[in-house]
Amino acid sequence: MFFRMIYEEKLAQAAYLIGCQRTGEAIIVDPQRDIDRYERIAKAEGLRITGATETHIHADFLSGVREFAERGATVYLSGEGDANWKYEWLGSKVGGGEYEHQLLHDGDKFRVGNIELKAVHTPGHTPEHMSFLVTDFGGGATEPMGAITGDFLFVGDLGRPDLLESAAGKAGASDPSARALYKTVQRLNEWPDYLQIWPGHGAGSACGKALGAVPQSTLGYEKRFNAAILAAATEEAFVKFILEGQPEPPMYFARMKRDNRLGPPVLGSVPKPRELSAQEMAALDGTKCAIVDARAWDLYRAGHIAGSLSHPINKSFPTDAGSMIRESEDIYLIIDPARVDEGVRDLIRIGFDKIIGYFDATKFTEIVSAGAKINTTPEVSVAEARAMIDRKEVAVLDVRRATEFAAGHIDCAKNIAHTRLDGRLDEVPAGTPLLVQCQGGWRSARACALLEKHGHTVTNLAGGFAAWAKQAPAGLK
Repeated sequence: MFFRMIYEEKLAQAAYLIGCQRTGEAIIVDPQRDIDRYERIAKAEGLRITGATETHIHADFLSGVREFAERGATVYLSGEGDANWKYEWLGSKVGGGEYEHQLLHDGDKFRVGNIELKAVHTPGHTPEHMSFLVTDFGGGATEPMGAITGDFLFVGDLGRPDLLESAAGKAGASDPSARALYKTVQRLNEWPDYLQIWPGHGAGSACGKALGAVPQSTLGYEKRFNAAILAAATEEAFVKFILEGQPEPPMYFARMKRDNRLGPPVLGSVPKPRELSAQEMAALDGTKCAIVDARAWDLYRAGHIAGSLSHPINKSFPTDAGSMIRESEDIYLIIDPARVDEGVRDLIRIGFDKIIGYFDATKFTEIVSAGAKINTTPEVSVAEARAMIDRKEVAVLDVRRATEFAAGHIDCAKNIAHTRLDGRLDEVPAGTPLLVQCQGGWRSARACALLEKHGHTVTNLAGGFAAWAKQAPAGLK
């Protein structure tokens, strides 16, 4: 049996390529949309991907299962869950007809070559969620080696049950989902402790609150040390534990849920935006499109196209950009040309396909010379910020997570997490300049750009709350 985890660091997401080396067939589990990378690995191993599946309707990225279906793979998808969370795209093949597919229910089995996958309904994170027990019959095994657990069981955590409410807007879903997850945890007693656990995410994912950085584990280890499993001593204790302290989901999660259920648009191939001239960039109105400036923050704040967003291509780029670009907007990148493909892939993985073009970031002065409207963003020290607050010149906006804010904050601050800010702009203090802060200064930098785009006068606090707590403790709450 061939087995490979393919891990995407920025979304902390794992796909799994499993192949039968005797027959040359393979299946991909939880792929993202740019499927060429999975195909390259399979080809290098002498395998062809004949099947595709996923553990659930994802919220944090667009699925690549439909892409594989378009190329003739058989898709295996959950038939469990309530009527609101059924796959609606299986009869919508491009050109007409149905995709080759099998809807799975608890206990169903299917094979790819001599590899068997058994579907186990594991609801809680989502109603339709499936885990897969994997047995290598070709290697002489008669019992499963491991379980692909998706967003049910992580290393050190369980998948959060609140996303149908907090991200998808289904009011009242969190408590019953948590109770469903509690019942699912009891099913772990049906599995042998030796099982390897292959989760859908690692540390950094917003699909849980305490995911471990170790890529895989064993069920026996998780039963002994996973705090979320240990909290399941009683149902009420578990529900309280699993729902409290969950991070605010990024804005794009609701859209991913919708599109993965209805059917992600077929991509075909990774877009290749054209290089734009300085004159074309200078003519853009940043309030009517998404100009994504990927330069370092110090360069951005020293001078940028009015209305542009600040999103350096780093580990948080998909989460930050996905929370601040709107679905309807055309996208223009100011970026190092060597990183265009990286930036494009980051965006299409979260459903932004309208990437019109890019401009070489090293030539930004040409945009200035072409007559673009240029803004600057001030940044101040703690001492300067303290004086501005004392003179009542600014309202303070804290863009950290609610749990961070509760642990300590500037006493006059209002809290809106930066990943939710675009949906809560009507709550931002109006008519007064804003002092924006996070923990270290980088989330507030992203927020400053968004707020400026929407007409606010902003100043960033250098060093964020960490610097404030060291230098101005009297202003804490």
